[in-house]
Amino acid sequence: MKTTLLHIKNMVCPRCVEAVRHLLEQAGYKPTNVQLGQAQLDQATPVDPVAVAPLLREAGFDVLTGRAEQLTEQIKGCLIEYLEHLRTARMPLTTSAFLTDRFAATYSHLSKVFSRTANLTIEKYLIRLKIERVKEMLSYGELTLSEIADQMRYSSGQHLSNQFRQVTGRSVSEFRRELMPKRLALDELA
Repeated sequence: MKTTLLHIKNMVCPRCVEAVRHLLEQAGYKPTNVQLGQAQLDQATPVDPVAVAPLLREAGFDVLTGRAEQLTEQIKGCLIEYLEHLRTARMPLTTSAFLTDRFAATYSHLSKVFSRTANLTIEKYLIRLKIERVKEMLSYGELTLSEIADQMRYSSGQHLSNQFRQVTGRSVSEFRRELMPKRLALDELA
């Protein structure tokens, strides 16, 4: 069965996947597989990406037509998966090994495309992702800074504190004192 593949920007979580699936089904399309950054549609319902774009844009998504943009969005989705890998794997892979395992390209190529398209290196994007996850964990108040540092694979709580200050401009203590900490949506990071 032939299919059409749409590359979609700003899909960052399972709720985004369900939202895109729902929007496409409401428009009369038959998505056969929807995952972070892409939707596969049954060829029986031909889709014009230009026609679908306004529908998805209203919900905060965007259809990507350029190959570099598509790859960058795929890398972002993969880095979100990598965060979970870091947290749960007994011996986590390096970022480059994780990415090259999932793409048929060298890390150098992936890094160049990402930097050119996102105006940010993969490493800096990953640091921003990690800090947003740290903010989430801090807001729950369930773990100590050392436990969070351990889960996010920082060498120490001090290393995490230093990186937190570099990215946010505030200390972890200042962040904790705020009643309503401002968090960024993951799709706003780059």
